[in-house]
Amino acid sequence: MKFTQFLLRNSSIPKQALVDRFSKFSPSPLSMKQFIDFGSANACEKTSFVFLRQELPVRLANIMKEIDFLPDKLLSTPSLQLLQSWYATSLMEIVGFLEKEPDDKKILKKFTETLVNIRNRHNNVVTTMAQGVVEYKDAFGSDPVTNQNVQYFLDRFYMSRISTRMIMNQHSLIFDGSANPAHPKHIGTIDPDCAVTEVVKDAFDSSKMLCEQYYLTSPEIDLTQVNAKGPDQPLRIVYVPSHLYHMLFELFKNAMRATVETHEMALHLPPVKVRVSLGSEDLTIKISDRGGGVPLRKIERLFSYMYSTAPSPVDIDNSRNAPLAGFGYGLPISRLYAKYFQGDLQLYSMEGYGTSAVIYLKALSSESVERLPVYNQSAIRHYQTSNEADDWCMPSKDPKKLGKYERRR
Repeated sequence: MKFTQFLLRNSSIPKQALVDRFSKFSPSPLSMKQFIDFGSANACEKTSFVFLRQELPVRLANIMKEIDFLPDKLLSTPSLQLLQSWYATSLMEIVGFLEKEPDDKKILKKFTETLVNIRNRHNNVVTTMAQGVVEYKDAFGSDPVTNQNVQYFLDRFYMSRISTRMIMNQHSLIFDGSANPAHPKHIGTIDPDCAVTEVVKDAFDSSKMLCEQYYLTSPEIDLTQVNAKGPDQPLRIVYVPSHLYHMLFELFKNAMRATVETHEMALHLPPVKVRVSLGSEDLTIKISDRGGGVPLRKIERLFSYMYSTAPSPVDIDNSRNAPLAGFGYGLPISRLYAKYFQGDLQLYSMEGYGTSAVIYLKALSSESVERLPVYNQSAIRHYQTSNEADDWCMPSKDPKKLGKYERRR
């Protein structure tokens, strides 16, 4: 059942016209500087309320429109049906505040409570969508065109989720009265003076503990840092520490596992080398291991949601487990976190030796602007890709065809 049909059949939810209305507007991306300036000097709950009650429906509706372009058989899975109900309910709850009086403190309090409820409702969105993909592949298999379309959608879907949680968390943490007692200098989820190397060490220590639990050993870290402003200057940027930790933890897990398994008979494990460099435009983190590397043809597959060969987790609600353990989504989601504020995450591998992962982040808060998916004709064309012959000559994998001429299709 497509999302439009879902709305129409559920009598408690207004007609599809509401989704159509909000999806005609483009989301308004915010910069890290805007988040900081608003939260530190000009924090006004009324202003945030007025902005979010318009912006959240726009962001939700934009990605909800794209759900219709998923294969019908994927949309019919129980997991996708559940996910659709969450999004529809959350959209309607926010829209319910459009006509509310922003000067009413009770309304503002109720709005914050609603955001917290929505955030909690969507806690398992990533794993639920992942489970839906598993159900679909198990039942119907997959093909290159479907893989391409689903990959395009999931990058946008998960990026949309990162953005909505970001703006909801900022509002609830700043205005719910409790702020962030564990990190009093943080503005919502943002650390205006994020000590990058400290986050690196925290992520490494957590990965090391996990590695030792499984393998009874782990490699050490070889950490160096460079600051273009001077050797004695600290490496600090405006960033979301939890986002950075998520990326680093995933990369360290992979590096440690590869290192231990490649050198299981060695007396000493080669260290995982980490280089952190802060320049005028970029903050770059390079993590290098000697874990044997991977072939070039497999690099892009490591970022694919459809190629995961990992077994499905037994309990997707166990939040103590490693993020998305069992779905193989760690790398693609980590790359989205890097790209969210105009950065990137790339892998470079030397098969037979090791792999280097490089995280690029913007050094300037004014340049760290949200990267948001927009539903428009350009997006629609990505879903209309047909299964046509490739316009580059591809080597045949069928031995019977080797050395023979093939008719063009």
